[in-house]
Amino acid sequence: MTKFNKTLLAAAITLASTQTFAAGFQLNSQSATGIGRAMAGDAIIADNASVLARNPAAMALFDSKALSVGATYADVNVEINDVEYAGGLVPVGSLDDAASGKVIPNFYYISPINDKFAYGVAAFTNYGTGTDLTPLTKVEGIQTPIDLLGNTEVVTINFNASVSYRINDSLSLGLGLDIIKGTGELTRNGNVSLPDPIGAVPVNLVDVDADGWAFGGIVGLAYEVNENHRFGLSYRFSPEMKASGDIMYNPGLVAPQNFSDIEIPMADIAQFAGFHQLTDKFAVHYTAQWTQWSSFDNISVTGGHDLLDQAILKEYNWEDSWFLSIGATYDINENWTVRAGFAKDQGVVGEVSSLSIPDSDRTWYSAGLTYSFDKHHSVDFGYTLVQGEKVHVIEESAIVGPVSAYTKSGANYFALQYNYNF
Repeated sequence: MTKFNKTLLAAAITLASTQTFAAGFQLNSQSATGIGRAMAGDAIIADNASVLARNPAAMALFDSKALSVGATYADVNVEINDVEYAGGLVPVGSLDDAASGKVIPNFYYISPINDKFAYGVAAFTNYGTGTDLTPLTKVEGIQTPIDLLGNTEVVTINFNASVSYRINDSLSLGLGLDIIKGTGELTRNGNVSLPDPIGAVPVNLVDVDADGWAFGGIVGLAYEVNENHRFGLSYRFSPEMKASGDIMYNPGLVAPQNFSDIEIPMADIAQFAGFHQLTDKFAVHYTAQWTQWSSFDNISVTGGHDLLDQAILKEYNWEDSWFLSIGATYDINENWTVRAGFAKDQGVVGEVSSLSIPDSDRTWYSAGLTYSFDKHHSVDFGYTLVQGEKVHVIEESAIVGPVSAYTKSGANYFALQYNYNF
């Protein structure tokens, strides 16, 4: 049982603290404008201050101070269907809604210093979700795979400070510091059936309450061919997160093992975006984003209080992933702007799959609008439907053996944002 208890622990802390993305967990909710165009061109469009989340060099495109404040409601849906083991002879059941919705706020401020320098500060969230599979542990009359099922709650906040420098009329560079705060809670418990006369015994397999801070960075460039055509490129350096707290797992139903820290290597992100104003009213834009999840090899724990000082919790076989999107923007008049986008989001799970990580390739369908009250005030609304593929998962439980299930995940994003140009 040790291997899979560790797997669940590692997955939960990864969600709580990672700054980079796995397709299965990235909320991609940094702005309402981005939600409305499937993040297409977000690293270079610079139509409001939220561009700071994607490319610090794009701050050089601002002639005056800019503020953007918003929030996204992520209605995340995770389905776990036809959970069974013993070759299908023992059905455990299904769960139609294993995830909870989250409100995800964001804040951006950009201030030009002169015609060369600008600085900005931001706070936004890359992850924030909750899954609860505990109803599947309470099926009467059978032994359920409690080592694979349970409750997870995670929250992350990314604080960013950046500067940009305009080299000439075409090229600008940017540099930023990321400070990431992650918190997470995880429980895995239930009854284990032992031979008579002992019978069912309640067991606490995993109990985690951990948080941590990490430092990363981002570099970027913006290249303007002319006022109608420009390109953006950025690279985010992701840190190794150390999360600390109360970390317990129960190896082999023998004795709980306690650790104080978890160390998590995280993947870097490269992003390229383009923007083209084709007419006075119509523009197209696109994004190609690559995440180096192949560098995410394992998660380890240190600071053991019992028999072990350190241990590798989980070996991963994740793959590099791509997020590709294309969008369009149309200015109806001086007050109204509409936009739309389409994206394909590649999953990261390779040969190793899990009930607790229902990842898959996903498709984005996005639409949004902006209403400008005047040259200073505007409000954005964005909506995205994310549809994931149905995936067959087979995961080994140390309690009941191989467990088969079908998982599917998706989301509805609703975003609202206020912008002010000074």
